[in-house]
Amino acid sequence: MPIFYIVIAVIVVFSIVTVCQAVIIVPQGYQYTITRFGRYIHTVEPGLNIIVPFMDGVGRKINMMEQVLDIPSQEVISKDNANVQIDAVCFIQVQDAARAAYQVNQLDRAVINLMMTNIRTVLGSMELDEMLSQRDHINTKLLSIVDEATSPWGIKITRIEIRDVRPPAELIAAMNAQMKAERNKRAEILEAEGIRQAAILRSEGEKQSEILKAEGDRQAAFLQAEARERAAEAEAKATQMVSDAIAAGNINAINYFIAQKYTDALKGIGSANNSKVIMMPLDAANLMGSIGGITELIKSTKQ
Repeated sequence: MPIFYIVIAVIVVFSIVTVCQAVIIVPQGYQYTITRFGRYIHTVEPGLNIIVPFMDGVGRKINMMEQVLDIPSQEVISKDNANVQIDAVCFIQVQDAARAAYQVNQLDRAVINLMMTNIRTVLGSMELDEMLSQRDHINTKLLSIVDEATSPWGIKITRIEIRDVRPPAELIAAMNAQMKAERNKRAEILEAEGIRQAAILRSEGEKQSEILKAEGDRQAAFLQAEARERAAEAEAKATQMVSDAIAAGNINAINYFIAQKYTDALKGIGSANNSKVIMMPLDAANLMGSIGGITELIKSTKQ
């Protein structure tokens, strides 16, 4: 009886061990490589998988999720001999678990070293200004080179980002001074351009004002000339009337002519700037007689 129980116990234990050896549970995001007597035969997907117990085993457990590799900071000498500290990150994802497991040893370390050498190669062929201003171009170029180099390893380089480009402190100070000088230059150019534009606008305004003023003076002169012409026509007409009256022997016309000249002379004397008080004898009777003659002349003209 004891031997029977021992045999039963041995069979149960062996069965349990066999089941444990035959069943493999793969978590999500991973793939396991299966080897038979040390040789790779196939890859199992996430979930429950059955293998041949005691003959097959798990070779490598491969993470199929996208991973981030921190590339150590390194010093790069640019094309114009500037020492620059470069810091970057790399994103990779395994596409073929078998090749990632058996085509390269220490996959992460291999990718990091490949990245560092290519960073020195690509950035070493560029000048400092290009390094600082063309990061997208640098990222694209590095991605193309490294992805092609790692393709036999069964991985995909999804992204490469240059995280930081740090020139030496003295070079940063020189760049800041240059930037400040450039900004001051642009400010002075803009100020000079503003002054020039203001002077042009001011000159244009003065020119337009002079044109308008000349146009106004021309119009005023034209109106004054027209007024003088009309006054001259009226004067000529009046003189003609007086001449006709004198020719007809009308004494009142002579009195009108004398009175007009007399009053014009008095008006000129009174409007002089140096005339304050004027005392002079006036023949009021003759003046009144002349005015009476003017009245008679007007009446006879109306008749």
